[in-house]
Amino acid sequence: MLVYCLCSTQKQVDRALKEADVPRDTESIEREIERAREQLAATLDQLGQRADPKKLVESATASAVATATKPPVLAAAAGVGLLVVLVVASRVRRGRREKKVLKALAAGKITI
Repeated sequence: MLVYCLCSTQKQVDRALKEADVPRDTESIEREIERAREQLAATLDQLGQRADPKKLVESATASAVATATKPPVLAAAAGVGLLVVLVVASRVRRGRREKKVLKALAAGKITI
């Protein structure tokens, strides 16, 4: 068993070890250290796999596709697309109207 202690003096370390009933022989301490190293290595491997940029991109892409293909999202996207089409059509129509007015003004057909 590996004991972690935030001790500031050797006396506190000795007391913590005595209270924890930790075996003091070198072999058992070395085994505990080796076991802790192996656990740390396994943890680092897991973290490395989780933080892999390719896997993060794949996960984000899969999540975005799954969200985008849900019916409420598709309906909202269709609504936004329709709104964009209507706004663009309105602007085009307004531009044509303004162009006709400007031509009529230039030709002297109308006055302001």
